[in-house]
Amino acid sequence: MAGLAAARELRREGLDVTVLEQSAGVGGQWLYDAATDGGDPLGMAGVHSSIYSSLRLNSPREVCGFSDFPFRPTNGGGGDARRYPVHGELLRYIREFCDVFGLMDAVRLDTTVVRVAMAPPRRDGSLRWTVRSKHNGDAETEEVFDAVVVATGHYSQPRLPSIDGMDKWRRRQLHSHSYRVPDSFAGEVVVIVGCNLSGKEVALELLRVAKEVHLSSKSTKEAMTPSMSKMLARYDNLHLQPLVEHLCEDGRVVFDDGSFVVADAVIYCTGYNYSFPFLETEGKVTVDDNRVGPLYEHVFPLALAPSLSFVGIPVKVILPRFAEVQARWVAQVLSGRRTLPSPGEMLRAVEEYNRAKEAAGLPKRQTHDLFLDLEYCDEYGERHCGFPRTEQWKKELIWSSISDMCDDIENFRDDYHDSDIVRDGRRLHGWASSPPLAPRPQEKDDDHDKEEDKHLGFGPSKFSLR
Repeated sequence: MAGLAAARELRREGLDVTVLEQSAGVGGQWLYDAATDGGDPLGMAGVHSSIYSSLRLNSPREVCGFSDFPFRPTNGGGGDARRYPVHGELLRYIREFCDVFGLMDAVRLDTTVVRVAMAPPRRDGSLRWTVRSKHNGDAETEEVFDAVVVATGHYSQPRLPSIDGMDKWRRRQLHSHSYRVPDSFAGEVVVIVGCNLSGKEVALELLRVAKEVHLSSKSTKEAMTPSMSKMLARYDNLHLQPLVEHLCEDGRVVFDDGSFVVADAVIYCTGYNYSFPFLETEGKVTVDDNRVGPLYEHVFPLALAPSLSFVGIPVKVILPRFAEVQARWVAQVLSGRRTLPSPGEMLRAVEEYNRAKEAAGLPKRQTHDLFLDLEYCDEYGERHCGFPRTEQWKKELIWSSISDMCDDIENFRDDYHDSDIVRDGRRLHGWASSPPLAPRPQEKDDDHDKEEDKHLGFGPSKFSLR
């Protein structure tokens, strides 16, 4: 969605936009693909989407839309009207957004960006970019653009732990990126490495078919939340385990307290890495332990701004809202309506931000983690592009949703109670008085095209979004 947000905002500023999209349609991560990475069970071979078949949103639909285009249930029914719908409902919304704002004529589908590099500068020294792409396997073509917005997302390149014996373990290993349905794990003993949201949700699905599921956490004490306690009480075949120490060729998974289980499969729910293999910047933009930089406010590379920018880098933010904020800022800077600070001022701001993260004891890999700091996000939008603040009822809904999820991850989507502030806000903004709670009998979406949200390119007076 970040690329589409950028396309709309750039057009609003009167700029000519080309969106280079490697899939057969728009949708990005939300375009479910039943295929995984084929012969690469650890998911490093290039499939874009990480969505599994039954996935439902974990944020309320009332806060998951663009600021001026609410994510309302489908008119006339036929879709999933619940507050936390299945993923196909969000794909429908993204397509509708493209149609309503006339974005598809800017999108080149089935077009993979192979290389983005600096072109010879103009006489005034301003940068331009050479973008090499390939359409549907045809010969590569090369174009020159005035600016490039990188909007490729960050849930496609799995991050794997380094565990002794991984290379020798003969049984099934995969990253959650490659998990789609639970059927093939029926009757098996499964170890899930990683006890955050994705690990718990995959575990809950597997518990219904697997013989045993062992959730491995860095700290069993910290993992023992109210939500985890409820899961363990409900399922006799779920076990909370400490960190995996090593894997043995005979199938044993040994934990760091010396205990072990003989497992049939190991699933790594260990997150993702930022990766921009197409981007050549002569070292001016690097990825160091998942810190992309140096980027001013997570968007502009110091030495290449404003002709190169990134939209959608931060994590643990409300999407697509925060991507919309960044896209509007980029568009206003490229149109000349706003200006950036001097390179020296931007560098000082980056260094100050990184020092603050380090002083808070946060590792480098969490540089772009905003921890759902809604006040920071509001101030960010106001400061950079005059974006309106999030309505109070939506903030209340976000925090109550998080609280419900922490209390009971299995049932929070269908068991919630709105406060008066939320009810009044929904009524004032035209939402139905009470969203449906009953689960649909069919959770999956089988009618999926193959789409992704990737690139944008800019030629003379054009912009390229990758």
